[in-house]
Amino acid sequence: MDHHVLSLAMTGSGGAGVMTVGQILVDAAARAGWYGLMRRSLGPQIRGGESAALMRFGHRPILSHGDSFDLLLAYDWGNITRFAAELPLRPDSVVLFDPDAGDVPEVIERTDARCVAAPLSAMAKTEKGVRANMVGLGLVAAALGLTPEDLTEEMTKALGDKGEEILKSSLAGLKMGAELAADLPTGVFPNAGRPTPVSNPRWSITGNEAAGLGALRGGIRFVAAYPITPSTEILEWLAPNLAEVGGQLVQVEDELASINMLVGASFGGVPSLTATSGPGLSLMLEGLGLAVSAEVPLTLIDVQRGGPSTGIPTKSEQSDFNIAVYGMHGDAPHIVCAPTSIPDCLSTVQWAVASAEAAQCPAIVLSDQYMGQSRAIVDQPPSGGPVANRRIAQPEDGAAYKRYALTNDGVSPMSVPGVKGGEYTADGLAHSERGTPSTQASDHQSQLDKRERKLDTLDCDTFWAETEGNGPIAVIAFGSLTEAAREAVARAHGDARLIGVRVILPLQPELMAKALEGVSKVLVVEQNHGGQFAHFLKGHYALPATVESLHRPGPLPIRPVEILAAVTAMKGDAR
Repeated sequence: MDHHVLSLAMTGSGGAGVMTVGQILVDAAARAGWYGLMRRSLGPQIRGGESAALMRFGHRPILSHGDSFDLLLAYDWGNITRFAAELPLRPDSVVLFDPDAGDVPEVIERTDARCVAAPLSAMAKTEKGVRANMVGLGLVAAALGLTPEDLTEEMTKALGDKGEEILKSSLAGLKMGAELAADLPTGVFPNAGRPTPVSNPRWSITGNEAAGLGALRGGIRFVAAYPITPSTEILEWLAPNLAEVGGQLVQVEDELASINMLVGASFGGVPSLTATSGPGLSLMLEGLGLAVSAEVPLTLIDVQRGGPSTGIPTKSEQSDFNIAVYGMHGDAPHIVCAPTSIPDCLSTVQWAVASAEAAQCPAIVLSDQYMGQSRAIVDQPPSGGPVANRRIAQPEDGAAYKRYALTNDGVSPMSVPGVKGGEYTADGLAHSERGTPSTQASDHQSQLDKRERKLDTLDCDTFWAETEGNGPIAVIAFGSLTEAAREAVARAHGDARLIGVRVILPLQPELMAKALEGVSKVLVVEQNHGGQFAHFLKGHYALPATVESLHRPGPLPIRPVEILAAVTAMKGDAR
């Protein structure tokens, strides 16, 4: 165990209050100076299913899950077998369990972790109104050096509107938990030590919240979307905050309506965005094709989940890669990018908005459930960054306005509806420079060339990828696996380097070639069944002869230790 990092899991049946206490603990830890990460593991049931708050805290930035858990607090054993594989334990791990919940199940016993009874329910019953989840919160908070007083402010924020009695009994439960922690046998309770308090408060933010903020900073002022797990929190965050800057959010009847409303709003001059997941993206493809052909900018955030079809709505996966890159019929150049971490959701969405507006085309942002619904304690992100700056036409009276003029960089000034002389036809048909439908081969060829050319002018030099290290083995990842790969590369002690690709389309062959200088082998890491990203890289980039693929579908995340093991195996392979 790294004594400055603590991996902690809290589990229980739906209704046990696991997520509530996890949220309070993370927010209190942020105030106390910790960095951290909280993931959620939930069943598909609306109520009564399994739930787990999977947390990791440290004195340094924590943006990835660890290899295993140091401490597991089980409020009950309900449905534990459904997600036991997501809770790797070691023989020196500690499992605290409520004896009133029954015997320790075999799936936990066979890990050889040390199991210690913690009478949460029995203690809660000693005082009216106290719940076992609050006793458990007071208990595990001690591992972070947090006292009931440290938790009071966050407790008041979370439960203050439920009435004085509930708040009072909850605070009483915290004190019981702290007393229980003090009574644990010596050496049983891991203690990571409290970090030095910070002068600037850290942010507690999810990837979905960060994406919403990035959209606002980028200039989005209209959102049309249909709620779908796990992207819905983007809409929930944007609804009040978009209104504060004069924008508007519309909850529509389905994903077909949302993409077409975006096309209309953006045609009218307003930077527009939607958020969805895989099933919704499938429905939006025709509308995206229209936006490509009519050169209407828009931004689409796809928070990926397990698939195909309905799949596993509450679990993370990176299996929408192919549909995002190749999904539209015809030749349809567009932008595809992926944030590399929870805080990077902010800057990546902001860049996508600005780039879509500059290139007058759709931008797809590939987030996923892991980043979208996980909560991280991070340093406050810097302000500034790119903003929407559409090239607007100023037609002259009597002149023939060419909406799709063949400019050198492929970007043609776009008129705003209602401007005299700026009228043009915008639809999905092949067209001339004026926008008039055309079946001539020359018009079709020139417009295809134009739409491809304008993406080549995007400035991706500083944004294309996260790179780190200079070892001979390159670990290439995208999205939420970038941080797990980063941790593995750091442990490889010079044998590997990281290339966390952020801009997937347009291709960046020169930047990739530079990042691969001195590389003899490549390991591609991704969370899907078919190795979609690896096939893409092999098909579009000049990679070394040895390319290995580490991939599997959700819901089990690929852990840093697995990536490190793959790097070590490649190092020892004489091929």
